[in-house]
Amino acid sequence: MTALAPAHPLASGLTASSRLVRAYRADRPETTPVWFMRQAGRSLPEYRELRVGTRMLDACLDPAMASEITLQPVRRHGVDAGIFFSDIVVPLKLAGVEVEIQPGKGPVFAQAVRTADDVDRLTAVDPASLGIDAFAPIAEAVRLTIAELGETPLIGFAGAPFTLAAYLVEGGPSKDHIRARTLMHADPEAWARLMAWTADITGMFLRAQVLAGTSAAQLFDSWAGSLSLHDYVQHVAPASARALSHVRDLTYEVPAAEGSATGEAEARNVPIVHFGVGTGELLKAMHDVGADTVGVDYRIPLDEASRRLGHVVPLQGNVDPAMLDAPWEVLQAHVADVLERGRDAPAHVLNLGHGVPPETDPTVLTRLVEFVHGWRPE
Repeated sequence: MTALAPAHPLASGLTASSRLVRAYRADRPETTPVWFMRQAGRSLPEYRELRVGTRMLDACLDPAMASEITLQPVRRHGVDAGIFFSDIVVPLKLAGVEVEIQPGKGPVFAQAVRTADDVDRLTAVDPASLGIDAFAPIAEAVRLTIAELGETPLIGFAGAPFTLAAYLVEGGPSKDHIRARTLMHADPEAWARLMAWTADITGMFLRAQVLAGTSAAQLFDSWAGSLSLHDYVQHVAPASARALSHVRDLTYEVPAAEGSATGEAEARNVPIVHFGVGTGELLKAMHDVGADTVGVDYRIPLDEASRRLGHVVPLQGNVDPAMLDAPWEVLQAHVADVLERGRDAPAHVLNLGHGVPPETDPTVLTRLVEFVHGWRPE
């Protein structure tokens, strides 16, 4: 186990008792915490103004810009957490992979990884050789951000190994990820090497964020919904567990609770959230890789998700992003239903079942935060 630095927001006590961290630890606060995936970015006019003339990955690697973009939705909406502004392919770029994010399309790679030789070429770069310096812009952006956030926690994030591998094999976005799934079965040894490499690259990216000051870590598996449960468990879950092992050992201490029999401080791990799109059939397996909280997309109700997880796992989610453009009365009823169903879990963090659509009216998000903070069960 590795103890966080005393000045870390969790170790210093600054964020350890926040609504968000409490909920991630299954300690339900009176007020449900809320934040939104992709809250930092394209739906905000101040973001669009700041980004003029700057490419996406350049913005991610500019510490001052990345910090400012992270802070914008916290200032505007009053959410209970910031989510670090970056992109899941940033660690690939830092490892020397030629990739650019094309507006309206997503990450596009100069060379796809589709054969055992391609995998050997990619994995010739040992993740351990990158060192701390490679992630210096990430760590600096986190430090700048937490200095402004104060008691509001910052969440670090990274892409799950399968999602990164799928992008690499396809060479860019795909509807069905069939080339990735083909490689998984046609050459399982090459696939395993690719998954181990992406696990370490993305795990190091996540660890750099946590060590620099994030109070939680979220692993996104955007494309895991294309997998069967069997394929996920056999060919993907071990790599996701490997990625999370890079942060699972990070701990902080909290003072002994009043009346504690031992009177000793309690060591806690940094909360870990695991989220996937279209992964209703994979929820238990996704929890088992080492997550504390499971994010749920909008396709199944939270009470059903909680049932599948044995009613013992905190949940995050799962407002349908399409509802954000519906009349307020419709959105309000939907969110109230989500909040009520979330009571089936030990704790619940209100979020979307995917990211904020770019055309979303920011005032709707602000109003939604106010509604969630004022909601109480009947």
